[in-house]
Amino acid sequence: MTNVHHDELVAPELDELHLADKPDGPGAAAMLAAGIGVFALGLLTTLNEVSEGLHDWLQSFEMGRGVGPLAGKTIVAVVAWLVAWLVLALIWRGKDVNIKRVFWVGLALGVVGAVLMFPPFFLSFA
Repeated sequence: MTNVHHDELVAPELDELHLADKPDGPGAAAMLAAGIGVFALGLLTTLNEVSEGLHDWLQSFEMGRGVGPLAGKTIVAVVAWLVAWLVLALIWRGKDVNIKRVFWVGLALGVVGAVLMFPPFFLSFA
């Protein structure tokens, strides 16, 4: 598989460096996985206020440390991020993807996740 980006057309100074073309897939996987992780944390933060059962389950991760459901939210969100990164990295390994689209989707997921973590938003469900 030959990856030809023609970066020298966008930035002529890159042509002098004679850089090898590398696939976009691994970087795109990291960007999208980050968005998925932030979205997962935001979703869990909001759902924690909606569901008493979910609240109790997330609180069970604290192991007597006194942090409440925060431990569960962060553990589950980190697992979601790692799984998403692993799966996407395996799928997109050695491939070129539309990195601009992946960036915007990852950014949108991150923004929605941040809104879901915003206290005036998630406390409105309390």
